[in-house]
Amino acid sequence: MPFKTEADAGVAERDEWSYSPAVGVGPLRFGMTVDEVVEAAEMLGQSSVSELAQRHELFSPTWKIEVRRHGVAPSPPAVTAYASQAVGLFCVAADAVHGPQVAYDRLTLVGRDLSELERDAIAYAEAADVHFRYTPEGYAGPDDPGVIIRAQLVGQVLRSRPLFMVTRDGANTEWDSLPYEEYRNGQFHA
Repeated sequence: MPFKTEADAGVAERDEWSYSPAVGVGPLRFGMTVDEVVEAAEMLGQSSVSELAQRHELFSPTWKIEVRRHGVAPSPPAVTAYASQAVGLFCVAADAVHGPQVAYDRLTLVGRDLSELERDAIAYAEAADVHFRYTPEGYAGPDDPGVIIRAQLVGQVLRSRPLFMVTRDGANTEWDSLPYEEYRNGQFHA
């Protein structure tokens, strides 16, 4: 019998969202205002908005929108979205346990054991005759600058917490646009 983690327990209840590079993920479209993000996220759950401390003079004021699933006891956010004053929505993070399932073509990205995701990313790239890439932290994922695979500790297993992004004001790449709150400990989002 395979070992089951918290991430496995909620898979049947996950919403399925689509991802379109440079366009958006699920009901969220890059460039949306904070109010538009809150309105679009109502289908998933209740939102809370907080303004983030400005850590770099380069970036305009930024807000974090946390969305918790309807009907789920108090839990971590299923989705965390980031919007800046200059460009609107630029980043959407899907929680490994509570977030919606998002696939890149046929490669499922959310809540995956990172070693299994790496194996599947390599197999997908070989079968489709495309490339895959590693993040600077060593996590494998699709060869799309708008998808950054992050780790989230679930029990004793690192699971995938993908970020879907576009470049925000003043940044050169999506990696440069990574919100400090997602990057803060450098190894995994706890």
